[in-house]
Amino acid sequence: MGSLITNIVQSAALVASLPQTATNGLSRLGTLQAPTFPEFLSGPLQNGFPWGTRTAARTNPYELSPTTGVIRPYDFTISRGFIAPDGVNRSVMLINGQFPGPTIEANWGDTFQITVRNRLEGPEEGTGLHWHGILQRQTPWYDGVPSVGQCPIAPGKDLTYTFKADLYGSSWYHSHYSAQYAAGLFGAMVIHGPHENFFYDVDLGPVMLTDWYHAEYFELVKQTMTPGAPPVFSDNNLINGKMSYDCSKIPAGGPSCTSNAGISQFSFQSGKTHRLRLINAGAESLQRFSIDGHTMTVVANDYVPVVPYQTNVVTLGIGQRTDVIVRANMAPTASVFMRANMSVPCSLTNQPNAVAAIFYENADKTKTPRSAAQVFEDKSCGNVSTALALPQLFDALTGEQDPLTRTRPLFPYPALANAATTYNVDITAGPNRTGHFLWYMNGQTFRANYDHPLYLLAAAGNTSYPYDPQWNVINFKGNNSVRVIVNNKFPAAHPMHLHGHNFFVLAEGVGTWDGKITGYPNTQRRDVQQIQGNGYLVIQYDTDNPGVWPFHCHIAWHVSGGLYVNLMEQPDKINDRGAVPQ
Repeated sequence: MGSLITNIVQSAALVASLPQTATNGLSRLGTLQAPTFPEFLSGPLQNGFPWGTRTAARTNPYELSPTTGVIRPYDFTISRGFIAPDGVNRSVMLINGQFPGPTIEANWGDTFQITVRNRLEGPEEGTGLHWHGILQRQTPWYDGVPSVGQCPIAPGKDLTYTFKADLYGSSWYHSHYSAQYAAGLFGAMVIHGPHENFFYDVDLGPVMLTDWYHAEYFELVKQTMTPGAPPVFSDNNLINGKMSYDCSKIPAGGPSCTSNAGISQFSFQSGKTHRLRLINAGAESLQRFSIDGHTMTVVANDYVPVVPYQTNVVTLGIGQRTDVIVRANMAPTASVFMRANMSVPCSLTNQPNAVAAIFYENADKTKTPRSAAQVFEDKSCGNVSTALALPQLFDALTGEQDPLTRTRPLFPYPALANAATTYNVDITAGPNRTGHFLWYMNGQTFRANYDHPLYLLAAAGNTSYPYDPQWNVINFKGNNSVRVIVNNKFPAAHPMHLHGHNFFVLAEGVGTWDGKITGYPNTQRRDVQQIQGNGYLVIQYDTDNPGVWPFHCHIAWHVSGGLYVNLMEQPDKINDRGAVPQ
């Protein structure tokens, strides 16, 4: 345990030195005044629910999603401002003056209509927001990736994204322009849907876990590529945008720092069950989440409901989400810490640990909780961790907590036994001819062209780019399914994210894949999966979403350095959706 955490947990009082407006602007996340969430939003009902008779266990979400006709409008203004999430005052990017950005909310089958206004000045920058995990079956041009579905939103300009909430559960949105989201451009996305496999009394909403940097994001991008420069280390870890910092670590002449800036706070009601929507919205780090003295029941990974299981620690790669149910099993006067620990073997950080306070209804909210942390081992850099408190979930053969063999989607949707085509990808890294450190997929590093978005080119019939290999486009043509075997030739792990799909996770591990599929026919599905250092990841998906879909590492510094490939599918059907909006 670091000295900062020791000072927090041993202090007698828990009163922040800074007001919420100084740490998080206009956001209420992380405060006891943050709103809880309803089971669903108002709107037309069928058989008592907005989604009618559809269920999590018996409805194919990819083929039978509802269309409610309800529009959920939002208006975002992106601008710069100064805040101090951990007491260190710095320039950030804000949405409507909030950090994290506003939580957007809909029912399954509703339509989001979100106008984004780029008001970035000093300096001006383009931008674009990606709605993480949304399939965009009918609106691929609104996926939010500059150079693929759109040009960047220019300074002073607006763009309205209109898309269906085609899956349900917990997710987030974030800038997909360079590494802007590391400067604060992100927020949570909650889509209400069926959950007959689990019940809860209170939905506490998003719990966003983020590594945090005191330097400007673009300086960090440059540092990651500069010949001979040290790797980028995060300065702190935040829960819902809040944490304190040891101001003695600020160098002379550095930014202003206020000690004991304050930590996030949550309310539990004794005897009731609470839903928490865990989101790793960080730039680089693998997170381990736990709650002192409480067991969590996992009910969903990413946008995929799973057969519920219990654990005392949840592992989250960047971009991953896990919904958990927690029973408040203590006295009404109790208080405990929730904890987010960046995995030390798997992350680059100077301060890996974050805490937030959970107060039961009659607890003294000025006093520091006196609770003991959960015990678990921090070894694997995959979607696993070795938890000691729940040996029934421990796999003695692999040494893993929650391995693929124990995670089963609630709705069984088997992958095709034999994919129509297989694509092998090797991840490597090293200096280019000028000495700059870059990442490569099959020997090619990615470079975006903001002037020629690939989806727009494909919609115009241009699907081959022999003179632009740096666009990293793989055209799978009319094949109805694709198996991608990723071999990581580098010792660092990567959270691999595929846009436009929930993929089947067929296998993952260290070394070379032996050809065996884990959990078939009901393999895990999600949109982000860790690949371990010097390891492999085997995914598969049906090409039922014509378009050009990025597949990339979600570490901000890695994707900025080229660890990215564009997967084109069914190009002859791209125009079946009609013309791209102008």
